[in-house]
Parts: sequence; C-alpha cells; structure tokens
Amino acid sequence: MPRYTPTDYDAYDEAYEDDYFEGPVSSKPKPKKRLDPTMPGVVVRALGHHYEVETDDGIRLCRVRGRLLQERRRDTTLVAVGDRVEIVPEGKKKGQIDSVAERESVLSRQRPFTNHPSEDVILANPDQVLIVFAATDPDPHTRMLDRFLIIAESNELPAIVCVNKIDLTGLEGARAIFSVYEELGYPLLYASVTEGRGLHELHDLLEDRLTVVSGPSGVGKSALINALHPGLDLRVGELRDFEGKGLHTTRGAQLIRLPFGKETYIADTPGIRELGLYEIAPGSLAFFFVEMKPFIHDCRFPNCTHTHEPSCAVRAAVESGAINAERYESYLRVLDGGDLQLEEW
Repeated sequence: MPRYTPTDYDAYDEAYEDDYFEGPVSSKPKPKKRLDPTMPGVVVRALGHHYEVETDDGIRLCRVRGRLLQERRRDTTLVAVGDRVEIVPEGKKKGQIDSVAERESVLSRQRPFTNHPSEDVILANPDQVLIVFAATDPDPHTRMLDRFLIIAESNELPAIVCVNKIDLTGLEGARAIFSVYEELGYPLLYASVTEGRGLHELHDLLEDRLTVVSGPSGVGKSALINALHPGLDLRVGELRDFEGKGLHTTRGAQLIRLPFGKETYIADTPGIRELGLYEIAPGSLAFFFVEMKPFIHDCRFPNCTHTHEPSCAVRAAVESGAINAERYESYLRVLDGGDLQLEEW
C-alpha cells in the first residue's frame, strides 16, 4: 500500500480546524490583558502596613498589593527598608508595591516568638557597616566595638571603623587604642569634624553605597554626616544610638539619601540587641573573630570552645601573641554572655 503524502489541502484543513475550534474568525486582533504600568523605587521607611518608597518623582506612601501578600513566604520578611521594588502609582503621592527584587544582602535576626526558622529582615541590601567611635569624650569601649563587628561578620557585611574627635587626643593617641583593628584588616578612618579631617575619605567610602551607620551615643555620628552635607541638618543625636533597650524592641530602620552619587544612602538602624547578638550559637562565635578563623580547624576537638580544651590552637595563638589578648578576652565575655548587659560596660 503506497505511503500517504501530505498535500497543501491537508495544511489548509488543519488551519481550518484550528480556526473552527478556536471560534469564529475575526479580522480584529484579540485584546491583550492590560498590565498596570509600574515604576521602580526603594523602600526608605516602614510605617505599620504602609511603606514610604522613594521614586524618581518623590516619596510615595505605598501598601502591598493583595497578589503579593498571597505569595508571601513564611521564612523571611515580605517587604523591608532597603528593598528595591516596583510600584503601581496611585495619584501623585501613593501607590501599591507590586514586586520586590531579590535581595543581595541583609541585616537580620531570627524572628522572635516563632518555632520555625524565620528571618526578620531589619535592612535589605546594605553594602557595608560604618561603626563610629570617639577617640575620647566619651571614652571608647572597644569591647562594644567588638560586639558590632560580630554582627557585621555574622551578616557577611564589610565593616569600616571611623574614629572621630581625634583633635582631642591627637592621631597617635587614637591609634594607640584602635590600631589593633587596622592590623586585623578592617578599614580604619580617623576623623575630626572640628578640623575637617577624614571627611573626603568618608565621602568616598559612602558614595554609591547603602551604609549602615551606628555607634555609641555622643561620638558625633550626626555631626559627621552634617559635615558631608550641611543641608541635611541632622539634629545632634538624631542617628540612633548603639544601645537598644530590650530584646524585642520594634523600632525600624530608616534610609536617608545623601546627595552625592546615584545611590548613596545611610541607614539609621535599631540598637545591637535588636540585631540579635544573643542568638549566635556558641560554637559559631569564634568564626566571627577574623583573627581566630585561621586557627579554628587546627584545634584537637572539632567542637572546641577555645576556653579549656587541650591542644587548642586558638589559645596557643593567644599565648604566642598571634591573637590579641584583649580581643580573646572579649570573645570569652561574649561566650559567657556577660557583655549582653550593655549597662555593665
């Protein structure tokens, strides 16, 4: 029996069947589903169930679109300060958050009062942390600095240490206190608002980055930022102090745009307790002291706490001077939980 060969008539019949089953043929194209126009923005502040979003045409007060609420994940915050979003404009001052871009980094803690892993994102997409201390007035407590460096390391964020008020001690006096951090590889910036020192370097470090700014009360955080941009006119003490009161305070982060570079923001964040230092597992703590990491795997026991175990490579490094003794003491204090009470410092 000869093999059947398709003809042009078959092609015509198939096209006819397609038109038949799809419905009557029309010369008018089918209307496409209209998509709401969106515009990009950055969440700069959270206000309950609403968010202030900075867009090219100003700040808009936005709520989250219902569809996005239905798609929310249980293991992380749906919308956080610092998120890059697409919004559907409503009038001139409002809008709806339609989508949230994937986060490149976070400053977060474990969400309190939950039995399953759930990330509470305090700040989305930070590029770095700027920790401001004074050379004196108030006297610097380097163990407090160590605690914030632990937070930065645990969130995998680069940290910069800025020592302000060096006009009161001189450069050498400030270096005598803080040079150990420079030796550890942290960028160290010595500054004086009074003398205008270090401001150009600080400008360059902040430009086109989202920077978390923190430090103790009275060290001159607001004064430093005002010196970079006097028109901002931050009140003294307006940037949040380092000390947060209570384990589960609800104060949120806020972004402040600086008018140099295309994407230059500083982030005012809650205190250190809000960031959850108390949540770091004791077995992980040593990994957040950068000088200890090279020695950890040389310890005799894999679960070594570096406090009393025999053949501990970390303790041997302390004894030989490879690890600074004061930093090791700081590690022991955090491990013991003693420095979680900030008032004791």
